[in-house]
Amino acid sequence: MSALQEVVNDTQPVETTPKKYMALGNTASIVVVLLLCLAPLVAKNFIIFQMTMVLIYAIAVLALNILTGGSGQFSLGQSAFYAVGAYTSAILMENFGVNYALTLPISGAICFICGYLFGLPALRLSGIYLALATFALATAMPQLLKLHYFEHWTGGVQGLVITKPDAPFGLPMSQDMWLYYFVLVVSMAIYVASVNLLKSRSGRAMMAIRDNEIAASAMGVDVARYKTLAFGISAGITGVAGGLGAIAVQFVAPDSYTIQLAIALFLGMVVGGVGWLPGSIVGAAFIVFVPNIAEGFSKGLSGAVFGVILVLIIFLLPHGSRQIAYTVQNWVHKLGRRA
Repeated sequence: MSALQEVVNDTQPVETTPKKYMALGNTASIVVVLLLCLAPLVAKNFIIFQMTMVLIYAIAVLALNILTGGSGQFSLGQSAFYAVGAYTSAILMENFGVNYALTLPISGAICFICGYLFGLPALRLSGIYLALATFALATAMPQLLKLHYFEHWTGGVQGLVITKPDAPFGLPMSQDMWLYYFVLVVSMAIYVASVNLLKSRSGRAMMAIRDNEIAASAMGVDVARYKTLAFGISAGITGVAGGLGAIAVQFVAPDSYTIQLAIALFLGMVVGGVGWLPGSIVGAAFIVFVPNIAEGFSKGLSGAVFGVILVLIIFLLPHGSRQIAYTVQNWVHKLGRRA
């Protein structure tokens, strides 16, 4: 049953996946969560910091996946919303003394409004033209943050330094370990909410627009409403990721949120698998660790090595990490039937 039919009937999708696939998915999810919870206990602080950044980028990649994989809209401007979320949390923490946890929903709300408002004029654009419009937004954002009108709040070119929070209630853990677990809880909550969103009527409407915008409109789907809503939700989640990134790095500056960050997030979505939310963490791990691996081969040719690795991945796995997951599921399902 297509997403368009689901919107018209307002029913749950027909289950076409064997129960063994669902059981394997639940088991895999539990295993991944356990590994993520236990990893900081045996890792050094620097590794914990890198794992924290993987989770933060996974949230941003997931947000882009909702926009592109969910509603079919291409964006190269996620770094702009990431920057807005980061600066919102930094300003609230340093200038107003707001608790770091309370800054996250505020960052998300502000970025949701910005994304929704940006999505309104962008309704006239689609495909590559929408990508170019968001590309312009990502390119302009670092320059806007440097304007002297906002320098009192943003710190201008020098940026702002943020104090990393300590573990509450006197818990015996380092700042990096506490922040890792805090980010893990936030990322898990966002992941569950995103999965439920795509399973809801609104999510099915977005996917119907992705499949065929004209047919969705003919069936009564408010295309303008759901396209702008997808933009707003994606920007809001990206803003939360930006706030977490600012807290983890302890520093915000305009040059930290250039177009390279937007391209990296888009690359993470492609590597993880477009439209497959669990692949977000795989894509995030790729953009965090693979550049370091490429530099380990050759510092002078790290860019070339990174490009070769990327080409090989795209050639061998055109559907991203989703292709590996489905292959493993097929093997396990066949083994289960034989057993």
